[in-house]
Amino acid sequence: MMAIYGPIRLVLDIAFFIMIVHIIMSWLISFQVLNLHQQLVAQIWFGLNRLLEPIYGPIRRILPDTRPLDLAPLVAFVIIISLRDYILPEILLR
Repeated sequence: MMAIYGPIRLVLDIAFFIMIVHIIMSWLISFQVLNLHQQLVAQIWFGLNRLLEPIYGPIRRILPDTRPLDLAPLVAFVIIISLRDYILPEILLR
């Protein structure tokens, strides 16, 4: 079972790190510390959005519309942490 748990844990850790970067970057853009008119910042931002949209999209369809506040990253973050730390070890390491 460790042969299955290791790669799944790695994928969830990478998704966790990418989501942390995306969340911090969204705060910095909101508070105008970072500017999307800078080419490097815009490329990183749009790349992260393209990576995470397949995760956020289905969650946004389920959640109610809270227009100024996007709760999809928070829900995805909680799901990834739950899978990584609680659910998968319990299932796979029995």
